[in-house]
Amino acid sequence: MGPISTDELHLFHKTHREVFCFLIFKLHRDLTQSLLVMALWIWLEHNGYPNISHKVMALSHASINDLVDEAVSCLNCLERENFATPKVGGLPSTQNLAQKGISLRIFKQKRYTIIAGIKSVLTNICARIFADVLQIIIRSKNTNRGPTSRGKKPLAVPGFPHPLFGTFNIPPDTDSTNLDLFDLRIWMKGPCDDVTTDDKSMFLTFSRGFPVSEGEVMKLFKRSYGDCVENLSMGNSSVQEQSLFAIMVLKNVGTVDQILNGKHVAKLQTNRKHIWARKYERRD
Repeated sequence: MGPISTDELHLFHKTHREVFCFLIFKLHRDLTQSLLVMALWIWLEHNGYPNISHKVMALSHASINDLVDEAVSCLNCLERENFATPKVGGLPSTQNLAQKGISLRIFKQKRYTIIAGIKSVLTNICARIFADVLQIIIRSKNTNRGPTSRGKKPLAVPGFPHPLFGTFNIPPDTDSTNLDLFDLRIWMKGPCDDVTTDDKSMFLTFSRGFPVSEGEVMKLFKRSYGDCVENLSMGNSSVQEQSLFAIMVLKNVGTVDQILNGKHVAKLQTNRKHIWARKYERRD
């Protein structure tokens, strides 16, 4: 079982490539937006909404545009903390296509799970199956900007690093890229849920004058969400013994969404002492 060829990979993802090219060259959608829409649809296909891309290609231009607009609304919901979502619905065309319940509210309630999933799809699938198309587009735009470093380094894709989905690079020479045949994510058989430590970390704060111990924090989250904590680091002030904050790494990014339940900050209580939990964001 040797490395697979790029042609074999492209054949397996033929429909995804057709849809991606259709969005860019027929509907004249923005490149970055089209890439994120495809990553979202592929993630949905991994998570209970199969064959979305195959169904899309059977629709009219206007219907596909409606679906893309709804996908963009989903992405906006993920990007904006204050995005207003209806209690039900909000995605009529997508629901009709999928023949299954789906709403914008899902993207609010499972925000960090879906963000991590889209990042995984971008890195593990999109960067491989769309590399040649992206190279053609990017290099055609750079023809009047002087010599390029073709074949020497990864090409930067416009719109990345993305403020929410991070970096995205495509290999400089897809013809010589050897792909791992056993990476099930490429074949839509494995989960796209690989996450970084930051993805599944939360920042906890405590009230001054009401000290909370590490044991109390661990007991609270174990009682409420099961054995979910991978690591807990209590922050100590140099002036006082009481910890006013902590960084908690969870075992699964889905628990972050359970704790927040669609909110920016969750207010919890243990032994009549308050704990505020929000998503951890690294500030370099």
